[in-house]
Amino acid sequence: MGQDLLNEALTVIRNAEASGKSECVVPASKLIKDVLLVMQKDGYIGSFESIETGKSVKFKIELIMKLNNCGAISPKLSIGVKEMEKHEIIHLPAKDFGILILSTSRGIMDHKEAKSKNIGGKLISFAY
Repeated sequence: MGQDLLNEALTVIRNAEASGKSECVVPASKLIKDVLLVMQKDGYIGSFESIETGKSVKFKIELIMKLNNCGAISPKLSIGVKEMEKHEIIHLPAKDFGILILSTSRGIMDHKEAKSKNIGGKLISFAY
């Protein structure tokens, strides 16, 4: 297992979607749970649940075939509200298509919610 669990989890989700699977299992962490909640709220994945596999806990995720691509952004970039549009152009294929996921002082949220609350944060992943 690698160092970046978020990147590993998003890679598993992306590969499972690409191969047409209806569900996948990824490692569990609080950050991954928060990112999955944002992706679920924005309609990219279905429900997910925590399952215990021996010594570890994992998330079983229902895939709904609405995800084209997702990934972790490394290094984690600190961005302000004014820089979000620049990063939308860099990381997303088109304007208003997809989400950037940020870690802010008010929790994990997508860039649209962060813009509406006028807060910046660390850019951690994207999905479209």
